[in-house]
Formats: sequence, structure tokens, C-alpha cells
Amino acid sequence: MTADDTLVLRVAGRPVGRYLTRPELPARLAPRPFLHPVTTLAGTAVTELSPADHLHHLGVGVAVPDVEGHNFWGGRTFVRDRGPTELDNHGTQRHLAFQLRDPDGFVEELLWVAAGSELLRERRTVAATELTGTAWALDFTFSLTNVTAGPLSIGSPATNGRPGAAYGGFFWRARKEDRAPEVFTADRAGEPEVHGRPADWLALAGAGWTLVFAGATADTRRDPWFVRTAAYPGVGSSLAHAERLPVPPGGTVVRRVVTVVADGRPDRDEAAALVRRAVRP
Repeated sequence: MTADDTLVLRVAGRPVGRYLTRPELPARLAPRPFLHPVTTLAGTAVTELSPADHLHHLGVGVAVPDVEGHNFWGGRTFVRDRGPTELDNHGTQRHLAFQLRDPDGFVEELLWVAAGSELLRERRTVAATELTGTAWALDFTFSLTNVTAGPLSIGSPATNGRPGAAYGGFFWRARKEDRAPEVFTADRAGEPEVHGRPADWLALAGAGWTLVFAGATADTRRDPWFVRTAAYPGVGSSLAHAERLPVPPGGTVVRRVVTVVADGRPDRDEAAALVRRAVRP
């Protein structure tokens, strides 16, 4: 790994995230750039990389289990009437270039390649901003453009027949601890209550740290949240919740998620105030 393959995000001079552009990973893990470790301002790590329960969970990034039948999530593929199945269908997200590279963020171009062909071209914009002495925000936007001559569609295990498994899009694999983290929104609490529902923001609170995820565009806020706390700690958006998401030739899908990374445990009002401060047009 060379210096050109990594980028360190800093907030107020402190390192808060390491971004790997060309990780050396087996094809089964759907190789892709990711952020890990991500930390609070006090230095607590709030991501995990290739944990034993899901080797293909890679910190913070974009992962999609079904792009026209190709797996950009990693691991097994859910096949209707067969269940999770090992298939040789994994894609790769390839770093092409940085358009901008600063200590507090970057703009990157990526290629989504499978079976020797480019399916999607991505523009990824990431920025780190200080909010308070104990909280900062990770602003993450991705734009996926269909560069093929025909229509593509994005699916999920849910659209392929597995209820409650509409993962795919922005995904954050959080730190696993002895106790499962708590999860809450402005008006709900607990995994069964928040999973699979849209919410303007959603908080995941562990031992001494809290992540508050917020959709920063109307399209992003319409996507339900994919939430896991009991089996493992992870939060993501659902690009394909109830039906496949079509992307016509030349069409672009854009989503923006802003995540507040905080030390301690903000309550509902404090979490909402941090989101208001973090999410700006």
C-alpha cells in the first residue's frame, strides 16, 4: 500500500478517518474503497473492517448487492427460491482519480466493473466538518451513472425475495461491543421499530459514542433505513426497498448521507440539534 492509496481525513487538525482507495481484497469481498478506521474526536473507533461475522463489511462506503445481477456488496448472493448462494458474480469499485484532495475531504471518480465491463461511473464527495468540541460530521454523497448502452436496475435481497433485507447503498459497519448499541429516531426506538422505515435522522449509540445518520436530500430521506443492532451493529440506506431501482442509459442516482460522529450519548433533542447544524444545503 502506497501513500497514494490512502488519505487521512482531519478535523481541527485531528485525524478522524482513513480512506483506502485500492485495498487488496479477494474478489468474494467485492473490493472497493472504504473509510476505516473512523473515530470520534476523542479517538474512539466507530467502524469495523472485515469482522468475523461478515468479512465483506468494510467500514464506511457504498455497497450494493445487486446491480443487474452483479454483487457489489460481497459474500453470498440471495437467489429467489434458493436463498443465500455462493456465486461467481462479484464486482469491483475501482478508484480512477481524485478531482479534489484536501485534509478535510475529497472528490473522487470511481468505476464499477463486473465481468470485464464498466456498468456504473461514480462521483463520490466526502467532507469532514467540526460541529462542537465533542462532535464532527461526515458528509458523504455518491452519484451513480449508468454508462452502458442499455437500462440497468439496482436490487436487494428484499426485491429478490428475502423480506426485511433491503440493504444496499451507503453502509456503515459500526463497532461491535459486549452490549448491542441502542438505536432511536425522533419518535421511535429499538431495531424492530426503526428498521425498514424512513426517518429524517437515526441515532446508533454505543459505549461512549453515538452516530447520528441523516438523509440530506429529499430522495435520500425517502429511502428506508436498514438497521442491525442485535446480530451486529450496522446502519445503511435502502436504494431498493420494495422494488428494483431502474437506472436508464445515462441516468444518475444521487444520494447524500450526513453522519454526526459524537463522543458520549446525546439525547433526542441534542441529536436533532446536531443534525440541523450538520446538514446544510
